[in-house]
Amino acid sequence: MKIAVIVFPGSNCDIDIYEALHTVCGADVDYVSHKQESLAGYDAVMLPGGFSYGDYLRAGAIARFSPVMGAVVEMARAGKPVFGTCNGFQILTEAGLLPGGLKRNDSQQFVCKTVPLEVVSNRTLFTSQYQEHEQIALPIAHADGSYYADQETLDQLEAHHQVVFRYAEENPNGSLRNIAGICNERGNVLGMMPHPERAVEALLGNTDGLRLFKSLLANGSVKVEE
Repeated sequence: MKIAVIVFPGSNCDIDIYEALHTVCGADVDYVSHKQESLAGYDAVMLPGGFSYGDYLRAGAIARFSPVMGAVVEMARAGKPVFGTCNGFQILTEAGLLPGGLKRNDSQQFVCKTVPLEVVSNRTLFTSQYQEHEQIALPIAHADGSYYADQETLDQLEAHHQVVFRYAEENPNGSLRNIAGICNERGNVLGMMPHPERAVEALLGNTDGLRLFKSLLANGSVKVEE
């Protein structure tokens, strides 16, 4: 399985995801520039956290028009795994690959800490090694992490089992229905505000994010059919 980690101007978690997959999991991973127009030969793609294009206009709004995003959309439509964390989640919503959007935290402040999460669904390519309703802890670091969508969209997410992670015990940013991560209806595109790549080694004090990457690798080159 060959995995692409996209690097946008302002990405700062690309190395974290690369090391989580390559060093910790032994996966075949490449950095791929936002300028590339093809992802031929890759089985999965990762959109990292950071501040792509300085978060000007709106977080992820400019990155959505990067040349590589056409290829990311093609991979998603082909049923290949597409993952975005933090700024990557914002880019996925801006690109229309996931519904809703991320707005400024209710506190109007940047929040950086480890928070408890509930694994709502283990039906995705990325969460198959978790137990449903299991509680884990992952780091967050964002100013624009409050998930928002209209009530109809929220109801559809619930009905189609697309809410993958919820904040448990506390809501650090005001996300509606405590949503921390969602997937598309097919389950091959996952976006989340927490950073699993920062919780993959005991040396860091937490390995709760490791099973996300192990789930991806265990599912290999699976393409999710419509």
